[in-house]
Amino acid sequence: MGKRAVVLLSGGLDSATTLSYALDKGYECACLIFDYQQRHRKEILQAKKVANFFKCSYQVLKIALPWKGSALLDRTIVLPKNRIEIPKEIPITYVPARNIIFLSFAASYTEAIGARAIFIGANAIDYSGYPDCRPDFFYAFERVLAKGLKAGVEGQKIKIHIPLVKKTKAQIIRMGLQMKTPYHLTWSCYQGGRKPCGTCDSCILRAKGFQDVGVKDPTGRK
Repeated sequence: MGKRAVVLLSGGLDSATTLSYALDKGYECACLIFDYQQRHRKEILQAKKVANFFKCSYQVLKIALPWKGSALLDRTIVLPKNRIEIPKEIPITYVPARNIIFLSFAASYTEAIGARAIFIGANAIDYSGYPDCRPDFFYAFERVLAKGLKAGVEGQKIKIHIPLVKKTKAQIIRMGLQMKTPYHLTWSCYQGGRKPCGTCDSCILRAKGFQDVGVKDPTGRK
């Protein structure tokens, strides 16, 4: 059996690139998709399509965060629109402890199937400084896994791979295009509508990334 990894797959541009990267590095990938009652639920459908494109197995895990605390969970909170510059403060789209929760489930899945790697498409450059998207967070969480898992205690540590964490959106897109990442299947919009809104922070960052690369977004979005 070759190298095995669990890849957190959201259906967005970054996670699709991360899956491409893990496969390119020779990993047999099991994808973990979260249904956490997010506003942009279309990303779940697109994540399945990305996994199927690569012929990777996937599981959709339904969890509930009834206390909300984020514009991505609470539709009464208005999403920011048409911002020319993304402020540095932590935005209302931050979901409290989301990556801590996601990585905890991923660690359990990883250990259960005998894998030794988790890939997550977190990025600390083009997004608004989410505290659980910083390299230091992932290094610290890796140490937690080494202390709190049977695999870690027995000297078989699980590695958290964050290949995109210090890349700009343009650099991520260039990297993904080289690996033929199916960007036409991805969904980036924070809104859960039938079409991308084109005005939320995520849509704007995606559009700028493709513009900076000089390549048309294959979904036709502007």
